[in-house]
Amino acid sequence: MTNQLRGVSCLRLSVLTDETTSPERQRAANQGAADALAIDFADREAVDLGVSASKTTPFERPELGAWLRRPEDFDALVFWRFDRAVRSMDDIHELAKWAREHKKMVVFAEGPGGRLVLDFRNPLDPMAQLMVTLFAFAAQMEAQSIRERVTSAQAAMRLMPLRWRGSRAPYGYKPEELEGGGWTLVQDPDAVAVLERVIKALVTGQTVNAIVYALNSDGIASPADHWEILKGREPKTPKKWNAVTLGRILRSETLIGWKLSEGKPVRDNQGQPVMATREPILTRAEFDQVQTLLAERSVNGSERRDTNALLFGIAYCDGCGGRMYLNRQESRPGQRPTYRCGASTRGEVCAAPTNIRADWVDEYVTREFLRILGGLEITHTRTIPGYDPQPEIDATLAEYEAHMSQQGRQRSTAAREAWQRHADALDARLAELESREAIAPRTEEVRTGRTYAEKWVKADTAARRKMLAEAGARLTIKKGTAGGWRKLDERRVSLEIRNPFFDAAADALMAVAADAALS
Repeated sequence: MTNQLRGVSCLRLSVLTDETTSPERQRAANQGAADALAIDFADREAVDLGVSASKTTPFERPELGAWLRRPEDFDALVFWRFDRAVRSMDDIHELAKWAREHKKMVVFAEGPGGRLVLDFRNPLDPMAQLMVTLFAFAAQMEAQSIRERVTSAQAAMRLMPLRWRGSRAPYGYKPEELEGGGWTLVQDPDAVAVLERVIKALVTGQTVNAIVYALNSDGIASPADHWEILKGREPKTPKKWNAVTLGRILRSETLIGWKLSEGKPVRDNQGQPVMATREPILTRAEFDQVQTLLAERSVNGSERRDTNALLFGIAYCDGCGGRMYLNRQESRPGQRPTYRCGASTRGEVCAAPTNIRADWVDEYVTREFLRILGGLEITHTRTIPGYDPQPEIDATLAEYEAHMSQQGRQRSTAAREAWQRHADALDARLAELESREAIAPRTEEVRTGRTYAEKWVKADTAARRKMLAEAGARLTIKKGTAGGWRKLDERRVSLEIRNPFFDAAADALMAVAADAALS
């Protein structure tokens, strides 16, 4: 060949690590073949690292695909080996078809028989197509063999206690290399601190949505971004926390150290869950407590949530006994927001529908609530978790029943024996769980040293409304009278504290105040 060809050096690697030298090895081999064949690369190169040939066609790869869409810019493609280009017969068929149509040369620098040059510039040469087909068949068989070996190895590793196969770790953990080789999971202190914050927020009554908002407001890296940072990479497109992701993390048994496969626990021959770590983030009792808290925090989507109204769920119409709702008067500029009877919205008729300025009753309730309970010290009830085997019994029984539904579908003796071993293991695990005694949780009261008046000053509207709701506050509002538009007529409003604990505490505070006044 006397005419120099314009070539593209094509590099591909399925898994890229900091230690790999394969890209440089491929680049050097491609250059050697190009020098021998009078092919000039100039700056033409297609580098697709971290890209699987089994999962992507040459046309779908970021850099190689871009070159294939510009056939007028080059004459030859040079690969290190055949499997750097394709791993299926369908893919090589399409690549060969493309090369024939555009009269290109395809070169493989190294291989079982040495360098392979497929010159599709001569459409009458059938040998290039024949050799492509033979090599594609071999590549496809090799890819299938690799998949089977990987699948078999992963299945075996799943049953190995404390062994992690090296994929992305569940949030809260990070991989750590074992002395004898392989990987296990250990706690990730940064992620565990976030989980402790989340669980503490759940215990104090916050919803998952509120927790997610706080995490995003404080710039806490999402699980996907945290993993990228942990691996020393900058997140390409930063993601935010969301309620679905957080809920999935909190409901996953990975928090108690279990291995999961397709969302289900991996079990040994005795039915015991296989552990992925020596350092579970939560105990079983703590995990069960989190599940209870999540169930309690579940929001009924059909119920309205007006987060801007202090008295939503607190203010009631005297005429019909129904809730009153905030009317922001947005369609009437200059008008102040009001609370109004919601009977018409509910399709009901109120004998004396009520409408009242929101700022008047907000100020009234604030004043009265702090007068009644402002001096009361805030206490929290802390639950010391016990242990109840029933949740795990229920989960294991559901797994057992699903497994039993497959009885009789096994055609081979080996499959029937494997099915029976798993059934016996689940049955043994159920028997072991049923033998455990439940330990009841206990509660204790923790004093904070802060009063409700101190908390009220620093709280936002949602937190203040929660304080009113916990105290059982109920404001009843009567229909207004003539001339009642200048200021609040306090004969229209009545605030009650209905929670027995707060009611008794209010009486005690009033008695103390009365004694102080007499003295």
